[in-house]
Amino acid sequence: MTDYPLINGLIFCGLGIVVFIIAFSLVVKLAPLDLWKQIAEERNIAAAILAGAVALGICWIIAATMH
Repeated sequence: MTDYPLINGLIFCGLGIVVFIIAFSLVVKLAPLDLWKQIAEERNIAAAILAGAVALGICWIIAATMH
């Protein structure tokens, strides 16, 4: 990349955030239920835990890949 570690960190941070947004939106679209409706309107705690677990899993995969 570049000779400056700070710029490299910012590039990888931005790339990780973009990949996370794409992956999480794909998971939400492929879910068999309306995830946001379940969480916000019906206050489904299991759906919220599922969304959080998916988000953490995607983040760990991205972090391990960029490490």
